[in-house]
Amino acid sequence: MPNSFGQIFRITTWGESHGGSVGVVVDGCPSNIPLDESDIQQELNRRKPGQSSITTPRKEDDLAHIYSGTFQGKTLGTPICVMVMNKDARPHDYDEISTKFRPSHSDFGYQTKYGIRNWEGGGRSSARETIGRVAAGAIAKKVLKLLYNVEILACVAQIHHIKAEFDLEKVTMDQIESTIVRCPDPEAAEKMIACIKEARKEGDSVGGIIHCIARNVPAALGEPVFDKLDADLAKAMLSLPAAKGFDLGTGFEAPLYKGSEHNDTYIPLNGKIVTATNRSGGIQGGISNGMPIIFRVAFKPTSTIMQPQKTVTVEGEETILQPKGRHDPCVLPRAIPIVEAMTAITLLDHALRQNSLEISRLLH
Repeated sequence: MPNSFGQIFRITTWGESHGGSVGVVVDGCPSNIPLDESDIQQELNRRKPGQSSITTPRKEDDLAHIYSGTFQGKTLGTPICVMVMNKDARPHDYDEISTKFRPSHSDFGYQTKYGIRNWEGGGRSSARETIGRVAAGAIAKKVLKLLYNVEILACVAQIHHIKAEFDLEKVTMDQIESTIVRCPDPEAAEKMIACIKEARKEGDSVGGIIHCIARNVPAALGEPVFDKLDADLAKAMLSLPAAKGFDLGTGFEAPLYKGSEHNDTYIPLNGKIVTATNRSGGIQGGISNGMPIIFRVAFKPTSTIMQPQKTVTVEGEETILQPKGRHDPCVLPRAIPIVEAMTAITLLDHALRQNSLEISRLLH
């Protein structure tokens, strides 16, 4: 199904931006994992709208309700259904786009593909769909923490032309959450906030880059040839609204090196085999090597802006669009928990797949 992701740890998200509710069904979660709604809520609070002066003013509590898959505070191993009600919907704000296509938005694609689209807030194409991903990611994070002590942290590294300076290997959650833009460089964060506010004042938007690190990921995760770990991470990230680019380790800077400069040398350390450097970003040949997994995701400026733009109607006639509604002038601050969630979902799915392989080895 196009609304599902993963093979063993499999999620299916559902719901539209201004429908009655949104949520997710999680299948394949191991049993006996301690889980209650507070585990999910703390992640949803990082994603919800109206949390700061640089996000959409839409007011939603985004309260998580678990309707299946748990008993007495533990997972049953059966499908887990998490639902969040939509309360602050204003579908009338989107009357104009019912007959006009927003430039660079998915409106045209949905209309062309299905012959119908939910234009109230973008329907299924809205970033509100990611509530289900974050809820599922909260579950995946907890399982990974219990099994391997995996820690996943994402942070804003660039907004428009403003770049932050920090050591991703040493970044902490407290540093990330210390500013509303979720950038661990305080000086750059202030400039980023000012940049986003200026864009909002002008009725415009800005994009940027998010860095992510996953620590303590065990070696051997990844299924060559077509389900390489980095390939699945790329798919996970590029499935996010407004995501336009992904690279791992040195990424697009790799061509600047020679092989003798770029190769990560293996060394023994405390009874383990590690690499002296991590230019590969923790994945080689599509398989994790036990080093921290490091990657970047580029996000475009929000396509819905509060400025008049040339476009066409659904009948193909030229017109001018003057959007209304409540939109993020920059998606990155709220995209942080979404990037972390999709990372956790991908890693856990591959960890469970590796566990299945190890069991099959014991039988032969």
